[in-house]
Amino acid sequence: MSSVDPDTGGWQPEADVFDDLLAALIAVDLSGRVVHLNPFASRVLSDPATSRPAGDRAEDVFDPGSRETVMEILGHVAAGGSWTGSLPVRWAGRSLQVTTAWSPQRRGGEVVGAVVVLEPPPASERQARRVAERLRRLAAVTTELLTASDVETVVSVVTEHMADAAGATVASVSLLEGDTLRLVGLRGGAKNARQLWATYPLAAPTPVGDCVRSRELLVLTGRAEILGRYPDLELATEGERSLVCLPLVASGEPLGGMSLSFPGLLTFDRTELEFLGILADTCAQAIARIRAVAAATDRELKLKFLADASVELASSLDYEATLSAFAWLAVPAFADWCVVQLLQDGVLRPLEIAHPDAVVEERIREIQERYPPDPNAQRGAHQVVRSGVSELVPDITDDMIAAAAVDEEHRQALLELNFRSALTVPLKVHGRVLGAITWVAGSGGRRYGPEDLAFGEDLARRAAVAIDNAELHSQVRDVALRLQQAALPKHLPHAEGWEVAVKYLPAGRTDTGGDFYGLAPLDDGRVVVFVGDVMGRGVEAASAMAQMRSAVRALLAVDPEPAMVLAGLDKLFARFDIDQLVTLVYAVLDAERQQVQIINAGHPAPVLVREQGPAEMIEAVDTLLLGAGGGVRDVVTRTFTDTDALLLFTDGLAERRGEVIVEGYERITRAAASLREPDLQGALDAMVDAVRDPTRDDDVAALAIRPKVAQAARPRALQSREVREVRERWLLPNDATAAGVARRHLEHALVQLPPETVETARLLTSELVTNAISHGSGLVSMSVDYDGQRVRVEVRDESPRRPEPRDASLLSEGGRGLHIVDALASEWGAAPTGRGKSVWFWIDTATSGAPYEA
Repeated sequence: MSSVDPDTGGWQPEADVFDDLLAALIAVDLSGRVVHLNPFASRVLSDPATSRPAGDRAEDVFDPGSRETVMEILGHVAAGGSWTGSLPVRWAGRSLQVTTAWSPQRRGGEVVGAVVVLEPPPASERQARRVAERLRRLAAVTTELLTASDVETVVSVVTEHMADAAGATVASVSLLEGDTLRLVGLRGGAKNARQLWATYPLAAPTPVGDCVRSRELLVLTGRAEILGRYPDLELATEGERSLVCLPLVASGEPLGGMSLSFPGLLTFDRTELEFLGILADTCAQAIARIRAVAAATDRELKLKFLADASVELASSLDYEATLSAFAWLAVPAFADWCVVQLLQDGVLRPLEIAHPDAVVEERIREIQERYPPDPNAQRGAHQVVRSGVSELVPDITDDMIAAAAVDEEHRQALLELNFRSALTVPLKVHGRVLGAITWVAGSGGRRYGPEDLAFGEDLARRAAVAIDNAELHSQVRDVALRLQQAALPKHLPHAEGWEVAVKYLPAGRTDTGGDFYGLAPLDDGRVVVFVGDVMGRGVEAASAMAQMRSAVRALLAVDPEPAMVLAGLDKLFARFDIDQLVTLVYAVLDAERQQVQIINAGHPAPVLVREQGPAEMIEAVDTLLLGAGGGVRDVVTRTFTDTDALLLFTDGLAERRGEVIVEGYERITRAAASLREPDLQGALDAMVDAVRDPTRDDDVAALAIRPKVAQAARPRALQSREVREVRERWLLPNDATAAGVARRHLEHALVQLPPETVETARLLTSELVTNAISHGSGLVSMSVDYDGQRVRVEVRDESPRRPEPRDASLLSEGGRGLHIVDALASEWGAAPTGRGKSVWFWIDTATSGAPYEA
């Protein structure tokens, strides 16, 4: 909100909006003039020793040395951006490093100034919330990186969205090309930065170069520290700056580096740096995935081209018609245009010119007729036909075109045809040259290289008919396998206190599948394991598999609870219209509580192996696939003692042609008993080899995990009559069915308790869920905990509004819910959460004695 000052004609904010705030707030126009201070700011920014009030220039509020920084921030705000960071401020007569938050203010749609909130140290609750908001925005960037389909999009996400989320005004991405770093993305910086840093040696002393070579995070705070280490580095402004550089590493190989430059002196929270590191890893994985997909797509393109050409070349005895059709097969996938020329009576004549634009095609014919190529030229199709040697020109420069032109008109005509890369190969049959094929790419097309040359020669020699299709398929399969192997971990991370074994076997057929798996130790000692399968085969499935695995890892880094991870994946599918179907089983194992929580999205149920007795498959009621529209899934909780093992696997381990799937599951549960053996990896290897389909029609991924304790030291498993602790959590539908769903979950979880206790809990749960659906908003979830002494039920929603009991008239249909909760619960309450509120109650069951037995 803003207005016009009648005295100065300048911009003025609506003072009454800000003056009652108990926070220091100033308004600054785009020239750096302070146009308003609220009373709190006037008081704390004045010098108590001299009674000098705060001035009307930004340098009267901020230290004079920060002027360049302040003007840079105002420039960022003028472009519509916001900024949060630390700056030195004259606070109560002394200089303090103060957290500032700058927001653009508009008049008539145009940015006219900024409102700045000043917060002195120590960090307040609002500052903590601001860090949390920054992390939330950075988490959103992760989703963008996971769905990026080209390197340009990844670079744009980093230099724009990630920089904005982190509060950086300058951001860059440089990718490694041999021993050189090439700048592929830049926002902000000095005027000549893009030209100066277009390419630079990896070995040169630069922040990004050092970061890439060391593969470690680099943080520099302050102009003195930056220039002390890099004296030749040109900074974005003359003021103080802070710099963060992160390496981009995928599968152990450096791909490049990224830098974020911040105005002022900043101290980075450890959580922020860790999250920036995760984003850098996600960025690197996205680039690696995109490159692998591009290589695989190119291989598939060539395979299709070769197959189509083979059919075309073998389809007719009319070789001229056949070669004409052959020329069109290459356009526009392999070339922007193609020319097939044949030797006829010793003269090289064009047989076909294929270009998607008929006008351009006719123009090419006109130029060839008016300026026929020199038969004695040392370059071009005539030389290729004479020598029988192919010619590759990766980059056609304007100088090359000028040298080939007869006159200025010819030069201009050639420039209009947009030659930028060309490949000419001879047509050979039994050692005799019959003509030549030329493929041309324009400025927006590919740059031909040695691989393209080899491919073109194979086509031109018509060797495609004789090449074994299986060998070509194996080349595509190898690319897809490399993509798959790049996404799957070479080694699972170490999980303290756990034994883990994994077995992955690709199918014995051409295309790869989408099986994936992973393990992630949590800070609280728990460990997450997951196994999934993307439906379909080939490069697309392998690419989607890489995205899914990265998505699961990113989501569990934010909140590892099973229901939250699956809800996040459902949102990812819904928001970005992902048309793949994916199954996933996700488990969180807690050695301290001796339990495992499992959620299943359409995947084969995991197998729980006890110390004694048959293994069992942990089935869930609701297991909707990912990509099928989202929904509510059960979180199943089981005890998991030091003597237990858990097996997760893909359907390739169970399925056999001509056999019902149940038979495969029974075979697995019988064989899973071997996981009690001391050598877990050896036992898993032997089990998979014993039960998998001998025809190897499908990929197999299997992961086994158990507590790492000596066999003799393992405690006995809980007996059936002992108290079973419960800790479960579910997402509920946001409609009138929620209370019924919640009651069914509760009854299943508390089956061991007396009926009267369960009935009380059902009634109170219904009231809390109904209240959340009626008066809350967003996602609604429910959790149940039972520790042998009391039952605790918690209902969460995304509305911050706290419930309050209200008086209800005699004839009112509602209004009594919280009074009932207050009367029957041992205790109840409500509390804010990071995304809304939670309402809870607990019922004391200590007086109920042993668990209920029917």
